[in-house]
Amino acid sequence: MSDSEPIVVAERSASEAFIAAIVVAVMLGVGGLVWCFVLQGHLSTTEHATEQRLAAAEKTNMLLTDRLDATNARLRATADTLGQNVGATQKQIDARTAVIIAAQKSQNAETAKLAQQQQASEQQIGAVSSDVASVKTDVGGVKTDVATTRSDLDAAKAQMQSMMGDEGKMSGLIATNHDQLEVLKHKGDRNYVEFTLQKGAPPTLLSPIKLKLEKVDNKRARFSLVVSSDDRNIEKKDKTIDEPVQFYSGKDPALFEIVVNSIEKNKVSGYLSMPKTAQ
Repeated sequence: MSDSEPIVVAERSASEAFIAAIVVAVMLGVGGLVWCFVLQGHLSTTEHATEQRLAAAEKTNMLLTDRLDATNARLRATADTLGQNVGATQKQIDARTAVIIAAQKSQNAETAKLAQQQQASEQQIGAVSSDVASVKTDVGGVKTDVATTRSDLDAAKAQMQSMMGDEGKMSGLIATNHDQLEVLKHKGDRNYVEFTLQKGAPPTLLSPIKLKLEKVDNKRARFSLVVSSDDRNIEKKDKTIDEPVQFYSGKDPALFEIVVNSIEKNKVSGYLSMPKTAQ
């Protein structure tokens, strides 16, 4: 082989390699263009879908915004109503609290007043207890006095006697002194009125009758008097101490008795005995 053949083969190989490189480059360029067109179409489709989604999203967002505004409006109205109600409720609570406080103060004052009254009552009870103890002591003394008085009355009663009156009627028991007269009063059979008559004095009214002392004889222990009864005067002359001076008086004539127990200068003292029915 000649030296020119290797050179030709080398040139041919380089030319073929260059052509192959050009072919590969062309194919790569064509593939890149195809890929660009495909990618551009895909991007266009994707962009269109994205725009549609964005439009839908904006529409949804607008709807949500409207609903949110409406909800906010309702919430504000509700809040205002609640605020008014809370304000009114607070006023009611304050008013009720004031009433409760006033009632509590009144109750405390009433409790304090009751405590004072109870203390005063306890003091009064203590005083009353002391008085009761004193009264018990007094009652004991009174019982003793009553027993003594009863004993004295029994003794005075034993000393009394019945006498015939100046009208011929048997008298009941005659009292010759004040103690015996008390015995007759306690018996309760008749009414008794004590008197003192002064000579020269106007007539003395004793229940339904009048008595006037006309004469007194101290030496002989005698007296004379005038009884005014039923529009008539009855003279009783020269009567003695403890003598029953009798007369009748009243619509239904009842027996009256005058007993003089003491004769002094121009003065006599004694009692009038009359029935319970005498007015």
